Amino acid sequence: MKGLFRALLAAVGVLGIVVVVAVVYITTFFDPNDLKPRLIEAVRSQSGLELRLDGPLSWSFYPRIGVSVKDAEAWLPGQPEEDAPFVGFDSAEVSVAFTPLLTGDVSVDGLILDGMRLNLARDAQGQGNWQVLLDRLAATDNVGQSPQNAGGSATPAETSSENPVPPENPTQPEKKGPGLKQGDDQPVAFDIASVKVSNSQVNYVDRQKSLDITLANLSLQSSNVSPQASFPVQLSFDVDGRQPDVNGNLKLKSQMRMDLGAERYTFENVTLNGKAQMPTLAEQAQTLNLKVATLVADTQAKQYRADGIQLGASLYHAAMQEAPLSLDLQANAVADLQAQTATLSDLALSGDDGLNLKGNLDVTQLDDAPRYHGRMELAPLSVRDWLTRFGVEVNSADDKALTALSLSGPFSGDTQRIDFDDLQMTLDDTQLRGSLGAAFDGQALNFDLAGDQLDLDRYLAPRAQKAGGGESSEGGEGKQTAWLSALGVAPALAAAEGAELLPVDWLAGLEQEGHLTLDSLKAKGIKLSDVELSTSGSGGRQRIDSLAASLYDGSLQASSALDLRQPPIKLSFTERMSGVDIAPFYQDFSGKASPLRGKLNLQGDFDSQTNTAQGLEQNLDGQAALRIDDGAMLDVNVSRQLCTAVATLEGRESTREWSEDTAFDRLQASVTIDNGVVHNDDLDIAIPGIDVTGEGDVNLVTNRLDYRAAARFTDTADEAACGVNPRLAKVDFPIRCQGSLDDAPGQWCGFDREAFQSSLANLAKSEARRKAGERVDEELNKQLDDETRQKIDDKLGDGAADKLGNKIRDLFQ
Repeated sequence: MKGLFRALLAAVGVLGIVVVVAVVYITTFFDPNDLKPRLIEAVRSQSGLELRLDGPLSWSFYPRIGVSVKDAEAWLPGQPEEDAPFVGFDSAEVSVAFTPLLTGDVSVDGLILDGMRLNLARDAQGQGNWQVLLDRLAATDNVGQSPQNAGGSATPAETSSENPVPPENPTQPEKKGPGLKQGDDQPVAFDIASVKVSNSQVNYVDRQKSLDITLANLSLQSSNVSPQASFPVQLSFDVDGRQPDVNGNLKLKSQMRMDLGAERYTFENVTLNGKAQMPTLAEQAQTLNLKVATLVADTQAKQYRADGIQLGASLYHAAMQEAPLSLDLQANAVADLQAQTATLSDLALSGDDGLNLKGNLDVTQLDDAPRYHGRMELAPLSVRDWLTRFGVEVNSADDKALTALSLSGPFSGDTQRIDFDDLQMTLDDTQLRGSLGAAFDGQALNFDLAGDQLDLDRYLAPRAQKAGGGESSEGGEGKQTAWLSALGVAPALAAAEGAELLPVDWLAGLEQEGHLTLDSLKAKGIKLSDVELSTSGSGGRQRIDSLAASLYDGSLQASSALDLRQPPIKLSFTERMSGVDIAPFYQDFSGKASPLRGKLNLQGDFDSQTNTAQGLEQNLDGQAALRIDDGAMLDVNVSRQLCTAVATLEGRESTREWSEDTAFDRLQASVTIDNGVVHNDDLDIAIPGIDVTGEGDVNLVTNRLDYRAAARFTDTADEAACGVNPRLAKVDFPIRCQGSLDDAPGQWCGFDREAFQSSLANLAKSEARRKAGERVDEELNKQLDDETRQKIDDKLGDGAADKLGNKIRDLFQ
């Protein structure tokens, strides 16, 4: 920016050369237009610019020495003449009071520049077209630096009147200026009564950063310009941007003090007001109001300081609908471009919806690879209000969720990412502390956080009561996602049919590593404690390396992996539960009283592919095994029901007193999943005196089940359950479960009368055979006496009589 500023000053300086040289010659020659060739040559030798004067020169002598130039244009060294000129103007006029010149004072009565046109461009390599002018001016300054003006004094021989040294170019006055010493250390006074630049335009094209902006209707006004006192400055211009698409205007006012010798410029009471319309953001105009108490620019030392910065802005965005966002910023700033450092101190940002941010910022390596560090403190604010402002509807179970977010801690980073080393964050009732880092493009994330408690259910969609008394998610957790929750996998998004469950494009490029510990966690009603989560991911693979927690007097271990390198994405996950108290677990998860109690042990390994709920079900494969020890079926006594049924069949009544529950020694089963169909064929429930077995399928794709179970008395039924006719102990008491998983569970299962009638028929046949066998056995014993047996054995061989009897008995078994 200093180079660009110097280029602008050089351009104005060139115009000044034209004016000053013109004044010198105007006092000698009657026709100022005769000076044109000399002026063109003077500008060429001084700056390298190729000057063209198409308009007339005019002058005045008394009481003011004045000159005006019209229609001037200048091209950079080596710039083709057919190109637009580097700089040009419609007219320039300067007038100097004559009388003060006699006392060594330069009192400029007026400096007027109208219709200036300045074309600045930076190429793809970052080289500005003004650089060639700066290099030429620097070379000219070095050549013109004589021992006299370099050392500050000259030897007598050098200043001898006998050997005067004439100037090399009579058109160039001896170099003196404001703040320089002349003669006996007497400074040259320098005052400009009025400066006015109007109807001017600056075009700036930056091919390296894809910028194309025009500053039009540029106006600069000042009065009483002097190095000895402050003077007012007013600047205004319109902004017309083609890349980016922006239109607006800026107005600046300030009191300025300058020390030209030290190259130090001070601006006081700076006010900057601007408006800009950016169609890519919103139709409405963005407004900005800046105040700076003191701005000091030491261009020689490349040091800058701004005290008392107050910035107010009213911003619009299409996502914010009609309401603007009001922001106020206060800060102090210091920059040292030579050391490549900058500091923002006493920073305070406030705004709508409770925004209150304080902190400080230090930046290093400004030119090369900027890095920063600082500290921030964000007072509690409502995230819910901010989301609502940007058109995001918040549908959470708790209306007070997301209403209090605060954070504090040191941070550091560069242009690519930001890192918090000792972050303290509070979200509602959750407190987290640790480290957090993220890339600004969202492709890198790392965290190591520890927290006290987190209730995720507060932030999920509220549950609505079903007609049957259960609960369902108002947000629409349907049949296609409910089973995922049951397996411990909660979809990230509500899964409408065909909707993506995961943001594949983002996850495929994400590099992340994280560790999170929580004292307690609640999710889907399930309460976990001592939670420890570890994640990692890169190269298109994402993993939950470990999820460990205490779960209802038991433990949970789980892990999962995503392979997103090529479609379809592949998902695998494992789950281990040990010693989990199933009654409170089931009740908290389902919102209903548990039908079981006992200690649950579960092992499962699952995998699938695709990124839709429907596809995930259709491709789901895996296996699982569960076991419940020392448990009971609650509010139902299977032993009582079976014993009552047996007593009825035997024509008697059961007199035993029964408990309300069915205690069992174990309940175990294993399942296999193939393309979304869950199959079990080894259900085993060991009730004292009774065994229950079962087999069947649950189709997650069609959402239907078909399951058959059977109860049978064991040899210990007399002691453990009830006295049973040995023949009835062979009868299965069947149960059939079938229907849609959308139906209430109470509608799934019922007594299988058809299967029971078949069992009774089989029992009747067996009983008939048994009785017939007994009669045959009795008759055989009568007919096959010892004499008959002997005769048969004599005829057919030894043992033939016994074999014959057994064959006859087998016919009735």
